[in-house]
Amino acid sequence: VLDDAIRIPGTGFGIGLDALVGFVIPGAGDFMTSVGSIALLFVALRRRVPTVVLLRMVMNILIDTVGGVVPIVGDVFDVFWKSNRKNLDLIKKYQLDPDAKPGAADYALVTVGAGFSLAGFVIPVVLFFTLGAGAVVGIGALLKGCAGGH
Repeated sequence: VLDDAIRIPGTGFGIGLDALVGFVIPGAGDFMTSVGSIALLFVALRRRVPTVVLLRMVMNILIDTVGGVVPIVGDVFDVFWKSNRKNLDLIKKYQLDPDAKPGAADYALVTVGAGFSLAGFVIPVVLFFTLGAGAVVGIGALLKGCAGGH
């Protein structure tokens, strides 16, 4: 749903809630994707997906985080880079060894991935509010300067 909620008829392409909600409420789509990313990392760990696949999942999250940092541009990026879809496909493909037990490296990679996922939400929100507050202060100073000059 986050990556492919609405399918475009006649294609295998979908647009997810991540991008749609992100266009309307900056940061909200990123927050939803972050929650989904964290959940998928724990599913992968529980299903004993190999460490190298966990690393690939973390890299997908990192790419999504970096690509989604800039408001609006990041939402367009999210239409095409579907990290949660990619990660779910990896889990399905690599849950080969039911006897494998997650080790310390697996847990470390999940922690790093969770951090990237949270950064995917925190960075755009901080940018939005910082730039928004700066704009309000700047406009206020401009208006005060104009009022004082007359």
